Amino acid sequence: MSDNHWWFFDLAVVIAVTGTLTFGVFSGVDGITRIAVTIPLVLFLPGYALVSAMFPDKPNDNYQSFDEEKTGLGNPLLASGGLETIERLVLSVVFSVALVPATALIASATPRGLTLGMVLSGIALLTVALSLIAIGSRYRCPPEQRFVPRLSSEPLFFTQRQNAFRRTNPRPYNIALVVALILLVASGGFAVANSPEHDGFTEFSVDTEDVTGETDTMYESTYTAGQPNELQTTITNQENEERTYTTVVLLEQVSYEDDGVTVHETEELVRESTTVADGETHQQTLNVTPSMQGDEFRLTVLLYEGDPPSDPTTENAYRAINLPIELE
Repeated sequence: MSDNHWWFFDLAVVIAVTGTLTFGVFSGVDGITRIAVTIPLVLFLPGYALVSAMFPDKPNDNYQSFDEEKTGLGNPLLASGGLETIERLVLSVVFSVALVPATALIASATPRGLTLGMVLSGIALLTVALSLIAIGSRYRCPPEQRFVPRLSSEPLFFTQRQNAFRRTNPRPYNIALVVALILLVASGGFAVANSPEHDGFTEFSVDTEDVTGETDTMYESTYTAGQPNELQTTITNQENEERTYTTVVLLEQVSYEDDGVTVHETEELVRESTTVADGETHQQTLNVTPSMQGDEFRLTVLLYEGDPPSDPTTENAYRAINLPIELE
């Protein structure tokens, strides 16, 4: 079978490799394998698809003569419609370096934010879309001008050609290209291996009521001693890994002074643990039954990672919420 029957082969490979590598990343590979899988996705494949879409024709060395009577120029002009192999490879890397940050910027504007999954999904979809556009562009080219990936061997770098228009020694250019590509791949591998992660945090809140003109407090603030009440809390895990949390609710009798709050008596009302996956939100329904009587009370809702200490307080908790209440 001639090479002309394989004019779409390289783009079909790009689509297949993009899908395979993306699946490999999402399957949870790590270490050196993760770096090896990610580098082609971010440093070559998107740019190659874009270059193929922009330059569907093959290079040529045809020369056009000027009409001396109209232009006054006697020298011919080199008209090259396509790109050589080394030019395609270099531009593929350059365009990839430009496309990946643009994809990350778009991903950061989505509701899910800037995550590895969103960026890789965007890069994969963009690469496949550009590859399909490139296939269509090549198909519209005349067969004799269409770029066809050669099954036979061809020179990868610039070579010396014996004509009057190319007398520059290509060796320095080839050396510079090799050094630049090695540095780029090395820096890309380092960036993938040491991808920055934001510091972990946990969001902790008490569910509030709809605010209207008659709302005094945004939460249930009136309790009856000895009667159970429900307290709704929400935990959102952004710690980059699964975490186990324990929520402790204290009823505290306090007095408010100029220099702060003094706690006179404390009663633990409830203690409940739950496990929340990274990036997930969990809602807790806590049954609160206060038993003390008197004035100036507050509910102190404490959140701990793992098991809480025997004497839970605001100072030793990971998160703390103070809710002034009235006891009837």
